[in-house]
Formats: sequence, C-alpha cells, structure tokens
Amino acid sequence: MTPSSSWAVVVPSLGRPSLRVLLESLAVQEHQPSAVVVVDDRRDASTALDVSAYPSARVLRGGGRGPAHARNLGWQALDAEWAVLVDDDVVLPTDWSDRLLADLAAAGPEVGGLQARLEVPLPADRRPTDWERGTAGLERAAWATAEMAYRRAALAAVHGFDERFPRAFREDADLALRVRRAGWQLLRGNRLVVHPVRPSNPWASLRQQRGNADDALMRRLHGPQWHEDAECPPGRLPLHVLTTGAGATALAALLGRRHRLAGLAVAAWLASTLDFAVRRIAPGPRTRDEVLAMLGTSVAIPPTAVLHRLAGAWRHRQAGPWPVPVRAVLFDRDGTLVEDVPYNGDPALVRPVPGAAQAVAALRRAGLRIGVVTNQSAVARGMVTRQQVDEVNARVEDLLGPFDTWQVCPHGPDDGCPCRKPAPGMVAAAAADLGLRPYEVVVVGDIGADVDAAHAAGARAVLVPNERTLAAEVEAAPLRAGTLGEAVELVLGGRR
Repeated sequence: MTPSSSWAVVVPSLGRPSLRVLLESLAVQEHQPSAVVVVDDRRDASTALDVSAYPSARVLRGGGRGPAHARNLGWQALDAEWAVLVDDDVVLPTDWSDRLLADLAAAGPEVGGLQARLEVPLPADRRPTDWERGTAGLERAAWATAEMAYRRAALAAVHGFDERFPRAFREDADLALRVRRAGWQLLRGNRLVVHPVRPSNPWASLRQQRGNADDALMRRLHGPQWHEDAECPPGRLPLHVLTTGAGATALAALLGRRHRLAGLAVAAWLASTLDFAVRRIAPGPRTRDEVLAMLGTSVAIPPTAVLHRLAGAWRHRQAGPWPVPVRAVLFDRDGTLVEDVPYNGDPALVRPVPGAAQAVAALRRAGLRIGVVTNQSAVARGMVTRQQVDEVNARVEDLLGPFDTWQVCPHGPDDGCPCRKPAPGMVAAAAADLGLRPYEVVVVGDIGADVDAAHAAGARAVLVPNERTLAAEVEAAPLRAGTLGEAVELVLGGRR
C-alpha cells in the first residue's frame, strides 16, 4: 500500500450480540484503521449501542433505514482512501489486517473495489439445515459487502448505495454494476473473513421472499440480463410462478365446478410443491422439525415470492437511476434562515441571514419545494407561547416568501419526543407532507442535530457552520458549505 493511502472501517449494525465479537476481532489486529464508524441502524435507538469492545469507534444513527443508507452514512463520514465495509455478524481472523493491506497494496488505480473471501462454518456432526446452506451460499456470492473494500472515489463517482433497496443482498449487486459501468474494476482479494450462521427460526426463508421486490427494482434499473451481469444466480421465481398459477387455476376451477380441470391443476400444484420440498429436505438433517418446516414453507414460498415480485414491479415501475433528483429542501430556522435570537417570540427581531432571500428564491425558480423544521423548546420552557412561535414563523414568510411545509417541535430536551432534532420525526413528517420519500429531501442546518435528524430520517444534509457550530460537528458532517447560498448551489448542482 502506498504511503498516501489509508483505510477505515464502516460497520452497519442492528445491535446484535455478534457486534461485540466483530469489534473484539478488529481490536486485536496488528494494523489498525484510521477510523471505525459503526452506524446504529436500529429503528429504536433509545438505548446506546454497545461499542465498548472498540472504545474509539464513532457511532452514527441510521434510523432503521436499511443497510444501503447505513453504509452511505458511514463511508461519507470517512476521511480515508478506502472504506472497508464490514457486517456486524462476521469475525476477522488474526491475520486479516495483514492480508487486507496486501490486497490494497496490489490494487492499481483502476481498481474500485476488493472483495474478501468468505468462509461460512457449517456443523461437522450433521448435515446443514436449509438456513445454514443458504448462508453458506455467501461463499460464492459476488461483491458481497459482508466484507468488501471500496475506494471512496469510486463510491463518490456513483453516489454510493441506492437507498431504495431496503434489504441486504441486492444493494451490493446494484452498486457493483454501477461502479463497473463507471469504469472501475472490481477484484477478489486474498484475505479471509469468517461469517458464522446467525440463529434463525423455521420461517426465515419465508421472510426472505421480500427480496423479490428488490429483484424487480434490479430488473427495472439494469434490464432482464441483470443476473448475468451481476453474477447472481437467477433463483426459482419462474417455477414459483408456475406453482402459484397451478394453485390459482385449481381454486378457480373448483369454484367454477370444472372438476376435471381442477384435478389436473391440483396435481400440477402438488407435483411442483413436492419437488420443491424434496429438494430442500433431502440435503438437510431430516429431523422432524426441519421436515415440517420445509413442508410448510414450501407451500407458502411460491405465492409469497410472486406477490412480492408483483408488488415490487408496481412500486418501482417508474424508477430511474440513482441518486434520485432532489425535490425538496428543508431548512432549520434559527441560525440558518434567520439570525439566531435565543427563545425568540418577537416577530420584530426576525432578521434573515445574508443571502437567505436569494437562496430560497433560487430553489423556487428551480421548481423545488421548500420547508422549515425547527426546534422550539421555549414553548416547553414557558418562555414563549405557541402563538408567538407562529407569529415569528409568519414574519419569516413575510421576509422570505411562503414555505410549503412548516414542522415545529415545541418540546423540551428531556421530553423524549420523536420530533425534536436530532430525532427524525420532523424531517419524516415534512417529507410525508410534501408527498416525497426522505431520500428526495435535503436538510440544510447549522448544527449537528440538523444533520443527524436528516440522516436518521433517510434524507441528505448540508451543514452551514456558524459561531455556535461545534468543531466536532463540522468534522462529522459529510457535506458542508460556507454560506446558505453555497449550500443551495451544492443542492442545485448535485440534484442527481
């Protein structure tokens, strides 16, 4: 690895116990990353994520938006040439960092990503279950981000992961396709990572069928040949369609009293279902519980897969390339749009910051929606009334023009409300009020709470620091601007 190159680690986490095991295996490596960012992707982050096994790890809130959003938060927060993406359920062998550095050193400037080899330990004393065999398939998966190092320049060139993929397994395939089409090479390295099989239950395979909706998005974005291009196995969806069609035909024929057709359709459905079940049961341990689970899920999986695929095709019928265009900008009020007057309840004290009128006018001319998300704890403290807050907001509109949505949190810091920034409630509510997805929205604010609220909601963010912005908040912000006008230029210049 060249002296100028550096690497850092990003770990999206759901707070599983395996996170501690991963961090412990990272802490004992001979070579340490320049930074470790753990993105807490739990929907309920009311309790702190335990990263004590790696005390210097920095924790960001992902807001439960899924692994694509969490990884984007992580790599954008780094100041390193390489972002090593590591899942929270893998274990790093003791020589992992040595091999990682060797892989990075061998990578030429045209290499955008380096995948680790995955090893999935299976039981030595019995045949693996269906779930265990499915996990073992990761050993053959192409471009799996269970552990993959991406050059940050490559990620930036394609705007990172597509956050419309809410689950794992397809967001990494989509990223790989876009990175390669942008001219980068993706290679497999020589380092090894261990991926133990997570505990599960008999119905896990049924829940996995939700991924068929993601396949519909892959087809929309990359065409019908996406499986071959992304080196992904095609799966059984065509057979599931036939099985489901046979079952639907049998039901319709019975209702129509067409008994011969019903009999043929039932026979076809039964043969297809039994074939599917046998293929899943035969290589397994064949215990009573496993056999019953395979029989039950083999009946339920085909129609479930088809329904998810149809739902995904409808949901993504108009999907375009990532990133989607920015369609709205939400501003913090005090310190961002207007001069910060602590606990202000007097409209006469409202003064727009320099360039505010021009900035919001530029957004309106560009056809973007605009709104305000503002904490007003003075109401909870009894220092101003809600009516006074509304009068101040009205004065802001008098000076800057109308806004499409206003979101005001009147609660105090200790009220535990879901709307007060850095919680995501106001940003999510504003997006819903405008009829938009959070990833179509940018939040512009002056402190870290504005950025954190945006990221927790799934929106983008631009920080415009001022005298009350902490140095750590400035350093942590993935995107910064010197003035409000520069922030708007960033938004308009990077709408895609």
